[in-house]
Amino acid sequence: MKWGVVGASTIAAEHMIGALRGEGGTVAWVMGSDARRVADYASMHAIPNSGTDLDALLADTSVDAVYISSTNEKHLPQAMAAIAAGRHVLCEKPLAMTVADAAAMVSAAAAKGVVLGTNHHLRNAGSHMAIRALVRSGRIGRVLSVRVHHAVFLPPHLQGWRINDASAGGGVIADITVHDADTVRFHLGEDPVDVVAMAAASGMGEGVEDSVMSVWSMPSGAQVFAHESFTHAHAGTGIELHGTEGSIIARGVMTQRPVGEIELVTAAGRHTVPYSAHNLYAQAVKRFVSAAYGEGEPAATGVDGVKSLAVAAAVKQAADTGRRVAVGYGI
Repeated sequence: MKWGVVGASTIAAEHMIGALRGEGGTVAWVMGSDARRVADYASMHAIPNSGTDLDALLADTSVDAVYISSTNEKHLPQAMAAIAAGRHVLCEKPLAMTVADAAAMVSAAAAKGVVLGTNHHLRNAGSHMAIRALVRSGRIGRVLSVRVHHAVFLPPHLQGWRINDASAGGGVIADITVHDADTVRFHLGEDPVDVVAMAAASGMGEGVEDSVMSVWSMPSGAQVFAHESFTHAHAGTGIELHGTEGSIIARGVMTQRPVGEIELVTAAGRHTVPYSAHNLYAQAVKRFVSAAYGEGEPAATGVDGVKSLAVAAAVKQAADTGRRVAVGYGI
């Protein structure tokens, strides 16, 4: 598959370009808003074509798919242009700035007959696949509660618009809560019904929230507590799922790398759970390419992207209003 990269981003440089080149893929284009920067980026990553014009990228008929990792407010117009040009689209989260816009992307892709995927990397991790398998096999019985701890320290080279530009989709809810929403949906196989939340600027946010805690109710009756932050340098990450027959306690697994520990705790004792240490992003791209060739679906579909955004939007509204908010999926 031949790819065009839209957005000369850090995530593309550190994780995605290598993944896109796996499975025999090539990266033919990179497009960004700053001509000099994108030219330097193309040279650094051995990408033959670069520029600031998305139409020029899409005019190259050899490009099969685009990967979008621009700032959040650009996702909708860029994805819609690629879809209209008949290209498959793998888009970073959140898909768009609003649930309605994300749903419109899904409808447009379906009408055009192209694949739209959301780059939710965590569900591609061997650790989370192992956790999901334990839940689905009934090892912890009926799930009663989930606790997600995804409070980290956002490094300086990733701060920028994420901490000071709401118009670009900045803030920890858009950046991390969407991931946790997708991860919980992946494990439980159900969608949150409503949420309550409190957010704060705890030392990094400049006009946007940098920390949030929320509680979600699930159709099964399970409760979910989620904590996301940009300001916790030493907290570590993790997810716990507690059921009628046992608990799964996973530490260090809310990350871009195949690391962390999983422990299954039941009446029989405590047991370490093994898992595959494959590359998360390579797995996501492999699933997406297969879907583009008519085999299965992306690991996270466009619908998954709409639903994770819907949960995050409800958390944002609940934090802003101090009220319990029903999640509106719009799809």
